[in-house]
Amino acid sequence: MNEKLVIISARLPVSVSRVDGKLQFDSSSGGLATGIDSLKKSKDSVWVGWPGIASDDLTRTEKKLVISELQKRGCYPVFLSNNEIDKFYGGYSNSTLWPLFHYFPNEAKYDDSYWKTYQAVNKAFAKVAHTFASNNAKLWVHDYQLMLVPQMLRKMDKDATIGFFLHTPFPSFEIFRLIPEREALLEGLLGANLVSFHTYDYVRHFLSSVSKILGYENSLGTIKIGDRLIQTDAIPIGIDYKKFAKGAKNRKVNTILKSFDLFNVKTKVILAVDRADYSKGIPARLDAFELFLEKYPQHLKRAVLVLVAVPSRGDVDAYKELRVTIEQKVSRINGRFSTTDWTPIAYRYQSLPFDELCALYALADVMLVTPLRDGMNLVAKEFIASKHKSNGVLILSDMAGAATELPDAILVNPNNAQQVACAIDLGLTMSNSEQKQRMKKMQARISEYTIEKWAGDFITELSESVQKQKESPKQLSLKQHKTLLADYGRANSRLILLDYDGTLKGFVNSLHERQSRPTAKVKKLLKSLTKDKKNKVIIISGRPRNTLEKYFENHELGLIAEHGGWVFDAGGWIKSSLTSKKWKKNIKPILEQFVVRTAGSELEEKEFSFVWHYRRVSPDLAYVRKEELKRKLRAALETDDIGVFDGQKIVEIKPKLMNKGIIVTELVAKNNWDFILAIGDDYTDEDMFVVLPSDAYSINVGIQATNARFQLNSVDEVLKLIKSLL
Repeated sequence: MNEKLVIISARLPVSVSRVDGKLQFDSSSGGLATGIDSLKKSKDSVWVGWPGIASDDLTRTEKKLVISELQKRGCYPVFLSNNEIDKFYGGYSNSTLWPLFHYFPNEAKYDDSYWKTYQAVNKAFAKVAHTFASNNAKLWVHDYQLMLVPQMLRKMDKDATIGFFLHTPFPSFEIFRLIPEREALLEGLLGANLVSFHTYDYVRHFLSSVSKILGYENSLGTIKIGDRLIQTDAIPIGIDYKKFAKGAKNRKVNTILKSFDLFNVKTKVILAVDRADYSKGIPARLDAFELFLEKYPQHLKRAVLVLVAVPSRGDVDAYKELRVTIEQKVSRINGRFSTTDWTPIAYRYQSLPFDELCALYALADVMLVTPLRDGMNLVAKEFIASKHKSNGVLILSDMAGAATELPDAILVNPNNAQQVACAIDLGLTMSNSEQKQRMKKMQARISEYTIEKWAGDFITELSESVQKQKESPKQLSLKQHKTLLADYGRANSRLILLDYDGTLKGFVNSLHERQSRPTAKVKKLLKSLTKDKKNKVIIISGRPRNTLEKYFENHELGLIAEHGGWVFDAGGWIKSSLTSKKWKKNIKPILEQFVVRTAGSELEEKEFSFVWHYRRVSPDLAYVRKEELKRKLRAALETDDIGVFDGQKIVEIKPKLMNKGIIVTELVAKNNWDFILAIGDDYTDEDMFVVLPSDAYSINVGIQATNARFQLNSVDEVLKLIKSLL
């Protein structure tokens, strides 16, 4: 049976409009639709999105007709009112997120009503999508308009397979942090199993924001939250290569080419095709072209710029002003340089049909693609495909995502008019052999990594990200859990060793004892465990003894503080023989200096050790300071008996022989235990795991490499396991 694939995007690939009083359904020939079509052969799919017409403008009967007609085309509508379209699409999506994601903070508008509508519309999309989500369904959410949908779907089904792809840039932390609702947007994306972007720069920016805003770290692009793993990756979108390669050859294109009367045979054509959007840098491009005409007068009357600005959001003031600016610049440049038989710029403000676009690609000698910011820019790739068996030069902004895939283009900084002008001259004078060599390399890349390949790769990686979590080689399986319970039930002498922080209690961003107190649930579970006289239950922690005493008044419970520095048993504390503290005198000033230098860090002094905590420090700064601190400490220590250790956002300095392994070795030797269970989460617990008998149940909490036999994902899973013993 085919898997179910649910595509969720702001717009459907079918647009509904009213023409002469009747509803009309027009299919899109966009790249995304092509990519999804390639998946339909192996998957039962449905596409959820807005149909392009406001619900206010439809009668109840017409809505039923829209649903019926769209279902025939594999789609299902999310109806939006005019107010929702205005505040969700025109408002939060395109007036708040779009400018910020493209590094135009001065264009961003912050309006609470925009945000509320964005939330409500995302919820509507999630509800509709969820109705199609069968057990084996894959839900693929697209773009910045629907960033809350993954988390909403996750709450509806915790085991759902959810992917998200962002088609725009993801901005750096310094820009993203400007968004008032930044936490909610990130949490929304982290509902997905896979979050993907065009380039690794965008991945890096996303991971940085997640770390600095939410505090979640990553390991090789994998973020762990509770018992979930979220994979991130760069999967650059491609084009329908064959469509454009063939398009440049059809008869209609040849007819259109013949109709161009702006150029004579010797005229070189520079082509620029963009949406009329401020992110595309059209005014800056015109300034660079004017500079080119000034610096390289040999090209006057021999080259012409064909500038096509595709209308976009013409009802918005900023876009109206942009059009005026563009047209004023075109008029001024033409007025300055035109002659009776030559005009330097041929300007069009219109959408182009496919055949005419292919004709222009075929005609162009140089393609000028210089956006100030662009998630990918498929125009550059379309031009390359259209030059399938001919020469041409691509000048490409290094601010476009496509630049990472097309290093053989002439790459320019779009803000550097001198560089762009020079690149135009280079493109017009480049030899045919060099053009051919560069074009061949670029075509090899984009002909292989097409829109179909992109879609297939995304779905494959989504499946692998889910499987990765299910198939952790040490994950305690249901069968192993049953065996553990059976062994526990048969045993008469049981040793149960439990770490505290990260095992029985989640980490908190504070050293204050009250913030980390055990919950009533934990105390109740431990009390039930100790009531069974067959059990010897011991909390083995790095915390000081006075803290453990405050946390646990249960005198049936064994306590080991400071990794074995103090042992509480039979009603009293026993001190370790490793009592030397002379080394601490030289070390403390260094640690205090780093606390002062590193905002957010804290120093914890225990009887036998120091711990420098950096959980609240910016990750980038924390890494630099941590490495610097470790170097200074190791240089200052006058004995090999004291070690400097990395822990869970800590640096710990303690005697090397004061570790859980040594104390656990003593505990294991004291009795002939027929059942041993040890659970912990960090490097200090690894010392314990390696000394346990081979048949002991050693369990690590997390996904990191471990010496434990088994793993659990979270504190909640540990508590469930303990409860199952009772």
